[in-house]
Amino acid sequence: MKLKNNLVTQMLIAFILAILVGLVFGQNAEYVQPLGDLFLRLIKFIMIPLILSTLIVGVASTGDMKVLGKLGGKTVVYFLCTTMFAITIGMAVAYIFQPGNGVTLEATGETVEPNETGGVLETLLNIIPTNPINSLVEGNILQIIFFAIFIGIGITKLGSKAAPVKNFFDSFAEIMYSITNAVIKVAPIGIFGLIAPVVGINGPSVLLPLIKVLLAMAVAALLHIAIVYSIAVSKFGKMSPVTFFKGISPAALVAFSTCSSSGTLPVTMKNVEENLNVPKKVSSFVLPLGATINMDGTAIYHGIAALFIAQVYGLDLSFLQYLTIVLTAVLSSIGAAGVPGAGMIILSMVLASVNLPLEGIALIAGIDRILDMFRTSTNVIGDSSAAVILSKSERTTDEDVYVNSQGVVG
Repeated sequence: MKLKNNLVTQMLIAFILAILVGLVFGQNAEYVQPLGDLFLRLIKFIMIPLILSTLIVGVASTGDMKVLGKLGGKTVVYFLCTTMFAITIGMAVAYIFQPGNGVTLEATGETVEPNETGGVLETLLNIIPTNPINSLVEGNILQIIFFAIFIGIGITKLGSKAAPVKNFFDSFAEIMYSITNAVIKVAPIGIFGLIAPVVGINGPSVLLPLIKVLLAMAVAALLHIAIVYSIAVSKFGKMSPVTFFKGISPAALVAFSTCSSSGTLPVTMKNVEENLNVPKKVSSFVLPLGATINMDGTAIYHGIAALFIAQVYGLDLSFLQYLTIVLTAVLSSIGAAGVPGAGMIILSMVLASVNLPLEGIALIAGIDRILDMFRTSTNVIGDSSAAVILSKSERTTDEDVYVNSQGVVG
């Protein structure tokens, strides 16, 4: 536990130092960018084999097709419900803050092509890979998850006949866990290298015109985390929110700096298993799935950005349009890859659904990286809450280790 606390302390120190260096050295802070790039490359290096091996093991470890279907159904329902809450909170905060007031622009007619995201039907069809090997090479997370789930299902159905394959992926997953432990040790260096250039390039003065958007995003994300996740973990996971947030804090910090749910996955899995006592067969199923389809932070961002752009262009939205934004954001979040910048692409679909000017995306492009920090941290914390709740629901967690903030066994 001492080592874990030291790592959190090191990451916090690195984060504070990065802000100071960025403010002092400005654009010269870009010289430390290679440190961040090194960390990102290490994360990408382990990401695909980790997802493949752990998800196969997670699905195969259920041992029962009924259990597998039950676990998957509960996971998806939980993700959709929290995403619905997230987009609603985001829009409510944006309505209260009115971040677009005071800025007057007219639509120029220029548009950002929304077809990059495809439609919902196309997104669902694209989950099925025509060439699984090619999906692994290209790093298509949705297709890799589909491939891994069906391998796991096949192992489960064949039972003892598929034991050698299951044993192989069991061992492979353990190897990836070992490599992950080594990579996590350089996280403080990576955080410093990623944050300092962002602060240096943007600077406080550049952010002043959009300070309301940043504040709205921060407030909405914190409200969603403090209310929705705290209640869910306490009521359904039977875990103290203090214990939960303390255990997942390293992953949240890495997510904040990398802006990648999938990239943070190795850290998230390590935290929920070691700090929150979630068994691997639950974490290896719920977390990779969540890194792809559970985008609560992104949904908050969609709500705030849509209302901000509407306010800037002086457009009043009807109740039906508000509802359309909610539904579109929830559905489009399923296809949002957990990588930096994905929210900007999906935002074009949300804006197009209610005929808002797509060129409005350019208004927040300059601060998207900072907004991405908040939404990615929220996404990762949400994935972790699902793992805790599903672990408790499936009665796979050793309840003796759950101690609340008063030290009483829960």
